[in-house]
Amino acid sequence: MLKRISLALVIVLAAAVTAAPAETLKVDKANRTIEVTTTASARQMADVAILHLGYVVYGPTSKAAYAKASETSNAIADALKKAGVPKDQIQSINQSVNETQSYQNQNLTPEQKAARKYRAEQTWTVRLPAKEAAKILNLAVEAGANNSGNIDWQLANPQALEAKAAAKALAHGKQIAAAMARGLGVTLGPLLYAGNQTQVQPVFA
Repeated sequence: MLKRISLALVIVLAAAVTAAPAETLKVDKANRTIEVTTTASARQMADVAILHLGYVVYGPTSKAAYAKASETSNAIADALKKAGVPKDQIQSINQSVNETQSYQNQNLTPEQKAARKYRAEQTWTVRLPAKEAAKILNLAVEAGANNSGNIDWQLANPQALEAKAAAKALAHGKQIAAAMARGLGVTLGPLLYAGNQTQVQPVFA
């Protein structure tokens, strides 16, 4: 999974050399300026995975459902521990035991409905190196995580990728502004202003 940062950069440069220090210049009608809007993007493989794990189990009584849930939860936790997943990277999101709603078992036989009268579930998120996601998911499923699989792909340092895109956009913008200045017969002065708008997008590759 690639992550792409697209950055739209607006830069304003003075269109003539001035004796005033750059920090005292203001962008207003009194200044001859060139404004350029440019875009650039940078890509990097996601290096962090947020793995969503969970299970759903049933029982004829609330106590039976809870006991099965506890057994399943312990099995999953043990699998994660043996795989070396740090405890502080595992976060419990939801845990509940409720009577099964009628729409959830309407197509079952009376015997099956009785066996599934109560429903227990639990979900976690697990933060992992991206390269570990598939292995950990498989281990969790084998341990009973039958409601799992969603993965959010992230970057450990998105600022670095944003800086890379910004540098590319700024260099491109300066090239355009310099060409415009030459066409106008003026000398390109100092940078007066730069503002950006960043968008992070997943890229399937």
